[in-house]
Amino acid sequence: MPRTYVIAGTASGIAAATARTLRERGETVIGIDIHDADIVADLSTKQGRLDAADQAIEMAGGKVDAAIACAGLAHPIAKTVSVNYFGMTEWLEALAPTLAKSEAPRAAAISSMASLMPNDKALVEAMCVDDDEAKALARAQELVDIGGGMEQLIYGSTKRAISRWVRRQCVKDQWAGNCIPLNAVGPGIVRTPMTADMIATEEARAGLDAQVPMPCNYYLEPEQVGYLLIWLASIENTHTTGQTIYIDGGSDAVLRGENIWGD
Repeated sequence: MPRTYVIAGTASGIAAATARTLRERGETVIGIDIHDADIVADLSTKQGRLDAADQAIEMAGGKVDAAIACAGLAHPIAKTVSVNYFGMTEWLEALAPTLAKSEAPRAAAISSMASLMPNDKALVEAMCVDDDEAKALARAQELVDIGGGMEQLIYGSTKRAISRWVRRQCVKDQWAGNCIPLNAVGPGIVRTPMTADMIATEEARAGLDAQVPMPCNYYLEPEQVGYLLIWLASIENTHTTGQTIYIDGGSDAVLRGENIWGD
């Protein structure tokens, strides 16, 4: 029997590829984005997140089996905080009670290799410790105003916060208590509209490859990330939870080495 998946960010990139693969497999998919989607909603606002969840539940007839949060921005601006972090967490939390009614509920979100890179501690904690969007936006704007490259920490900070949120929340009653595995994936460089300019020239690729080396099969296609998201959101995944799984062509292993346990 087909499962019902609600996916945020389906107008392009990883979410579009994930939705397409699921539909080809006969699953029911409800896509959400700010344009060109089954549900048009702005996840940069609290009301937009709640409306998107409510409309998805209504469209699904009250039965949602999996939620996949892929909406995101890569711009070094404060709004990236609202979309990448609160647009994922609040949206997933709004869907959680309905997910709990499924026989095999699952939830997944997009993090990034950037979660392992330099970030702004104050911004990360405003998001995943304080859960304070106004405070996080204010700190992000401070980074923009400081400039000099500080604004580039915003994106990685949102991804670090998502990975920490998943790890903290996964064992709580809302998720583990309702048998809902909650995970994230951390892609390396993916060929999407978001990265098109970043990999457009040989010089740009060389600079990026120094930051995110991918010795195994090089850059990803969005469908390849989608396959991992689909498994995490499938009935086959019963116990994998709280993880950020890096799908990165070996980038994590190159950058952090063999011993990540500190012994």
